[in-house]
Amino acid sequence: MTGAHVGGPGSALRHEPFTFGPLEEGEALVEPILGSWEANMDHALARTPIDVCSSRGEDAVVLGNLGVVRVLKVNGGGPEVRVREGDLCLLMPFGVLDRLGYAELAYAYDAPGTIGLLTKRSKLDARLLLPIPDGTPYGLPQWATYGRYFTAWDNWRKAYGCWRSQVGDDDPGKQLVFGWGGGVAFAELLLAQKAGFRVAMTAGSDERLAFLREHGIIPVDRRLFPALSLPTREQRADRERHAQRRTSTEAFLTLVNELSDGQGAAIFVDNIGEPLYDITLTALAREGVVTTCGWKAGMRVSHLRGAECISRHIHVNTHVWRIHDSREIRDFMESEGWIAPKESDTIYDFDRVPELAEDYLNGRIGSYFPMYRVNPL
Repeated sequence: MTGAHVGGPGSALRHEPFTFGPLEEGEALVEPILGSWEANMDHALARTPIDVCSSRGEDAVVLGNLGVVRVLKVNGGGPEVRVREGDLCLLMPFGVLDRLGYAELAYAYDAPGTIGLLTKRSKLDARLLLPIPDGTPYGLPQWATYGRYFTAWDNWRKAYGCWRSQVGDDDPGKQLVFGWGGGVAFAELLLAQKAGFRVAMTAGSDERLAFLREHGIIPVDRRLFPALSLPTREQRADRERHAQRRTSTEAFLTLVNELSDGQGAAIFVDNIGEPLYDITLTALAREGVVTTCGWKAGMRVSHLRGAECISRHIHVNTHVWRIHDSREIRDFMESEGWIAPKESDTIYDFDRVPELAEDYLNGRIGSYFPMYRVNPL
């Protein structure tokens, strides 16, 4: 990725030769097979909230920090390296870790010197590779969605633990967990479902609404609330636009009250951010938890601290997951079947990645799990 962002996100991508040095001790040469298209790639191409090239001090960055790779060669590394030539592995997106094993900088995003999966060959720290279980009944496209599931696992555990810290032994079956649409929210609501909660989520297409219904999630048609998002800067003086938002907001909150027996959402998964944040808080029950692990449409949010204190709302913010938990999450996915449903993905060939970037930005992908294929299996 080189140069300034001009036009759509696809225009920031360049298809050109890329070279790197020999394998150092503990590194692996890998061949990317399938990559998962994530919001962080969209942010990188838009150069917001940060310009990753400038932040890293590099003219070009190879993106792609979640996906399935084939190991071609490993250069030593001692007992910490547990992969062999020929293994199919998941890339753990950790660039710089803090003392507890959480990510401070993300691999192939803001961590300098890291090489992502949008390349025919890559080299990386072999300790970041987590083998796919031998004999797994799940296909590679299903495993390639793991980033959304690993993130959801970590966020849900923190959110649920915080909720339980205030709500003791209440029956989850009487409580609602609600999520704004997205792949992470979908995975998280399935965990809430396993814990006994009633669950609901928004979607903006017939295809996605049917998908949610098929998996036991109450589908909420986002199109019924067309003016729900916060007015843009240009619309702030438009009284009609504000009136439309009030109408959409009242209808949405009425629906949440119906779904929650008038209590509001016990836990609200909000990975959207600023445009919907005030509605999220209004829809939240007393002693409720608003939880987020992303900021798709706005990082800056504000709230009235006094109101949040009086309502005993807990705000949970997480990022990625703890590297030491990676094997446990993978094994949970395998044993519980908590993994992307078969054929729920959309895969673009390598040469069509710029098109994928444009389609993702403009909401033209029906699946929650868009991917790109780099090399054949």
